[in-house]
Amino acid sequence: MRSAAAWESGPLIGRRQFVASAGLGAAALVLPGCTSPSGQRALLPAAGPSLCLPPVKVSRERVIRELVGLRPYRDGGFVVRAETLADKRLVHNYGHGGAGITLSWGTSRLATELGLQGHQGPVAVLGAGVIGLTTARLVQEAGFPVTIYAHSLPPYTTSNIAGGQWLPSYYYDGGSVTPEWRIQNAAAIDYAYRRFQIMVGQAYGIRWVTHFFEASPRPPDAGLIAANSPTRPGLKWLGPGEHPFPMEWVRQYQVMFIEPHRFLTRLMQDIRGAGGRIAVRSFQSPADVAALSESLVFNCTGLGSRALFGDQDLRPVRGQLVVLPPQPEVNYAYSGRGGYMFPRSDGIILGGSYGEDEWSTVPDPATTDRILASHQGVFDNLACKG
Repeated sequence: MRSAAAWESGPLIGRRQFVASAGLGAAALVLPGCTSPSGQRALLPAAGPSLCLPPVKVSRERVIRELVGLRPYRDGGFVVRAETLADKRLVHNYGHGGAGITLSWGTSRLATELGLQGHQGPVAVLGAGVIGLTTARLVQEAGFPVTIYAHSLPPYTTSNIAGGQWLPSYYYDGGSVTPEWRIQNAAAIDYAYRRFQIMVGQAYGIRWVTHFFEASPRPPDAGLIAANSPTRPGLKWLGPGEHPFPMEWVRQYQVMFIEPHRFLTRLMQDIRGAGGRIAVRSFQSPADVAALSESLVFNCTGLGSRALFGDQDLRPVRGQLVVLPPQPEVNYAYSGRGGYMFPRSDGIILGGSYGEDEWSTVPDPATTDRILASHQGVFDNLACKG
């Protein structure tokens, strides 16, 4: 297992680093891409002076939908811990910020290892977002019957609005986390990265893509950074003439991308196929949870844990997405100071908004216009268009 410090020299991105790199104060650091029809790895040729890319067709007239999601963020990072609730063992697994899908298998493994030791009988999971679903699957894999209780089911969860790039980003503040949490975090990243790799393919909507990331100027220790970035294979800096983007330097590397609508649907099918039950139910207080028949309960309610269990350190970070029609020829991803783009089977996703403590899920027209304008400035000015 790698230490937390080793991971932080790689892809780990905290709140301060995220805000500093956001440029406009709104650009998220997530960017997945696309694949071949077979679902296998479809990577671009090595970068060079002749590298040409098909541009994304960005215009207001091409917008097919606008989405808003609320990331469940804590300065102190995600919570995985156990406590007693009446006669039950309650294990928390929430607060993943912008890394819910990325960390899902990892923190769910931590939670199930913590809760299942010495347990007998059925298990309850609260929440049907990606954390609840992966927790439930690991409970089943350990041989226990499970029931998921949730107010909302896919496709009506926050996880369905996520970008889906496998990159631990924006989910903690470096000055607020403990050494113990960093150990948990390193273990979660390690298992999640390995688990997603063995699930690559059409069935779960997981694929490897090429990601171009604005990175000006090139750091003097670029080679050292690349050598210590195990979760960004092929990482290298491309300078003028080596890439078509309208900026001096970009980073290129390969990354896994998970399409949320396909991934979550398949997890639901797996859970039901293994005998799991899913019940639509709301909980207003811990007393409602204590009334469940199961003696072991996993709390995976995300932002709902603020009201249900009184975690006032948990707060929303609002993100808005703009969706354009799919472009099968766009087989790469891009992110920079103005936002991020990734192609999915359900459309070209444009993002780049960040609002701390904002609870509204209504799309803002001005934010949409800004996202469109920033991406037009990139894709209308590609030096070489394929």
